[in-house]
Amino acid sequence: MRTTRALAVSAVAAAVVGLAAPAASAWDSPSNIVAMPSVIAQGGQLTVTVDGSSCQMRDSTVSSPVFPTTPLRRVSGNTASATVTIDRNARPGSYDITARCGENRSLTRPAAFTVIGGVRGGLGGSTSSGATPTDMAIGGGLVATAAVGGGVFWMRRRSEKRA
Repeated sequence: MRTTRALAVSAVAAAVVGLAAPAASAWDSPSNIVAMPSVIAQGGQLTVTVDGSSCQMRDSTVSSPVFPTTPLRRVSGNTASATVTIDRNARPGSYDITARCGENRSLTRPAAFTVIGGVRGGLGGSTSSGATPTDMAIGGGLVATAAVGGGVFWMRRRSEKRA
């Protein structure tokens, strides 16, 4: 009875291994594309990682409408990677990434990353350069009010000391 049970378990294990062998050969094709960060500003750097041993072969590339075709380099195991720079004039929106690996094997990941509009740096992200006439008038009025208020305060303190 035990021999029959052991034989049945061995047969099932052999069947599982036999069915998994064709799937293992598919690991050489590109199987996954990851873009980090998934949201990026125009002109930013994006790291694209592709799984599949064929992507470690020479002439393997990644491409997208908003960055040039870039060669992949081996990272570890069955993973290859590339660092790309997003075009400065890229329009905001979602973009696909296509990996071309090995001998005519390709994979496209739709909406792999999103480009957002450029960010203006500086003090508060203002869109004007320098102070406007309105800003100058407001600032001048505040300085004048402070000067008058300080003068009144100083005069009152001075009159208190005489009494």
